[in-house]
Amino acid sequence: MNTGITGVILAGGQGRRMGTVDKGLRELRGKPMVAWVLERFAPQVDEVIINANQNLDTYARFGHRVVPDEIGGFAGPLAGLQRGLSEARHSLVATAPCDTPFLAADLVMRLHSALTTKVAQLAVARTGDQPHPVFCLCRRDVLPHLTAFLQGGGRKIDAWYATLNVVEVMFDDQPAAFSNINTADELNAFEQARPDQP
Repeated sequence: MNTGITGVILAGGQGRRMGTVDKGLRELRGKPMVAWVLERFAPQVDEVIINANQNLDTYARFGHRVVPDEIGGFAGPLAGLQRGLSEARHSLVATAPCDTPFLAADLVMRLHSALTTKVAQLAVARTGDQPHPVFCLCRRDVLPHLTAFLQGGGRKIDAWYATLNVVEVMFDDQPAAFSNINTADELNAFEQARPDQP
């Protein structure tokens, strides 16, 4: 059985809160946010897929496969996960959003440890009382279940994973790793922070 891990970077949103721009391609400290994510995420997985619904050629320049949602209308992160699961070459799939440039360098390792120990279908990062469902590791065989959920009109990621055997993994030692950049003001704040700090 293939026990490698496919990493899916979720860059399929419209970036409405940032003025309807492609967040993954907005620059932070001189390079696109997706490049920051790739730098930390790619070493943790065996292949990378970028899920994007616009600027596909630009994303392709980062050297990885780029796939759009199968569902139209910018249906959210679950649609990106679904396409990633359908395209993955490995039996496990990890996800990270394109707007979290300082994600944990041990994210996948810790999710994988919990997933296998608990024999779960899905492992999700958590800090305090806040789960971070777009930072997950799941088994590719959840694809039919997810497809049925989406076809039934489901879009909320927490509603979907509540129907699975899920383990939550605490990351209270590095909460800043899950800080995402949604607005121009947040991007500006990150720009002005110390280079070694999120």
